[in-house]
Amino acid sequence: MQSFWNGLPRPFFVMAPMADVTDPAWRKLVAKCGKPHAFWTEFVSADGLYHTREIGKMTDHESPLMRDLAFTDDEHPIVAQIFSNAPKHIAYATKLAKELGFDGVDINMGCPDRAIERQGCGAGMIKTPEVAQAVIRAAKEASDLPVSVKTRLGYNREELDTWMPALLEAKPVAITMHLRTRKEMSLVPANWELMKKVVEIRDRLAPAVLVIGNGDVKDLDNAKQKVAETGCDGVMIGRGMFGNPWVFAGRKAEDTPLREKLSALIELAHDFEKLHPHKNFAILKKHIKAFVLGFDGAAEIRAKLMEAENAEALEAAIRAQGLA
Repeated sequence: MQSFWNGLPRPFFVMAPMADVTDPAWRKLVAKCGKPHAFWTEFVSADGLYHTREIGKMTDHESPLMRDLAFTDDEHPIVAQIFSNAPKHIAYATKLAKELGFDGVDINMGCPDRAIERQGCGAGMIKTPEVAQAVIRAAKEASDLPVSVKTRLGYNREELDTWMPALLEAKPVAITMHLRTRKEMSLVPANWELMKKVVEIRDRLAPAVLVIGNGDVKDLDNAKQKVAETGCDGVMIGRGMFGNPWVFAGRKAEDTPLREKLSALIELAHDFEKLHPHKNFAILKKHIKAFVLGFDGAAEIRAKLMEAENAEALEAAIRAQGLA
């Protein structure tokens, strides 16, 4: 089967999976404002999908995990990001992703959250390369969906000389490298100089595997520059999306008028309530902060908007400021 990866331009620019950010409401807005070359879901527990598999056969209303995997026709190609250290659970989640119409699956091997690591997942998998290989192979054997991986440079230090070969041996279709170690979290700048080493190891051991850089990418121009400097196949943009759902259309955050930003924020808030009745509206506060930033009086306006407890109140507060 020809995968969507084969049809992507070079270079390509894709959406980073981010917990409580790249949910269906946010992806819907980005699809409207300017589509990436591929969408990613938030990461979803393959263990949870497996243990609630009977619920998963019911309606979306009855399964929060299934709601998190919802997407629209405007979001293709779309990749379901999953995590687990159990090959059987990864296989089940991959088959489910195929049934649901996803275009690929991505295995999270980079999340630094302690609760995820205690399960032997996320960045914890860097410590167990044999388990990482087993779950990649289980996913590949479960369906014809292309299987990719998102990970980090290493755990306590850079470990590319051992970690990259271990991943490449299992032959995922693509590896996204967040250019920090687990220990560094997001406390230091992403080390894009090391993307050149990622590319060199790939070229030497498995030239067919695509490599994608991730970390501190501000906008599309910045992403193109990083491709030119490192030779990677594509760039994954995460925080550059905050406050700028137009990033993949080539806009910089400062290029969008405040009224247009706040109109998009109102739309996002209403879609969030509609699509995520199981989630706390406070999750939207990170978006409020990102959209209302970088201009005189922003702090005062942001403080008023932060008081909103639902979409209707947020819209009313914006209109009360004469900004919509």
